[in-house]
Amino acid sequence: MAEALRGLRRASGLSGERLALRCNMSQTKISRIETGRALPTVIDVERILKALAVPDEVADELLRLARRANVDYASWRAYARVGLYHKQAELRALESSSRVMRHFLPAIPTGLLHVREYAVETLSPTVTSDPARDVARAVQARMDRQAILDDPSRSFWFLMTEQAVKWQRASIEAMAAQCSHMAEINRKPNVAIGIVPQGVHVPGTPMNIFVVYDERLVTVELFSGEVVLRDPRDITQHLSLFELFWSHALTGDDASAFLEQAAGGFMRQRN
Repeated sequence: MAEALRGLRRASGLSGERLALRCNMSQTKISRIETGRALPTVIDVERILKALAVPDEVADELLRLARRANVDYASWRAYARVGLYHKQAELRALESSSRVMRHFLPAIPTGLLHVREYAVETLSPTVTSDPARDVARAVQARMDRQAILDDPSRSFWFLMTEQAVKWQRASIEAMAAQCSHMAEINRKPNVAIGIVPQGVHVPGTPMNIFVVYDERLVTVELFSGEVVLRDPRDITQHLSLFELFWSHALTGDDASAFLEQAAGGFMRQRN
């Protein structure tokens, strides 16, 4: 990509400075893209190709390459083979480099909200084909990650469905503790939890777990692995989906009350 864009600019006779002006970018950014030190977004590539008046056939091929370059995929099997602890370390680094995090959780609460027993259950193998896992180390790393919730310079938005809250992924006691724990976390000034009740009509389908980090990338969870999206249009789409579901959610004290009621419901099952 870098070599192709650099070659097209030189063939056009434009300097890096002139191209930067045409694209409304800095010359430094153009230089970083052309030397491979910065990954251009799809929109960046579109602007450069338009400024260079590149033929459609060549432009289409480079745009396909840009879209592939802006999507990463990693399988859960690969993470399990090298140790799930490494995935927790990766998440911790990503969270430490972000200021606003929006979690869309249609199936299960995210690790930042877990009590220990719930974390053990979610990190343990679920099917016979799953590789062996370093569960204890991964659980501790997940617990350690939660310290970032106390950083007032960061904002966390957790949007769950009622099903995600009530799906019994652990023992009755652990489920009750998990719900009470989330109600407590919701009282932090930099945390907002939203819950979409089952009886609410929402003009959308909660397909996948995803997290938007600031407005720079999205991670999407699949059964087989995780996809990372960096195309601004993909980020905008996921932000719009988040806002749609958030507008139908219980929030604030209503969300906390819902979680406490769910905890009580689990405890009544025990009796």
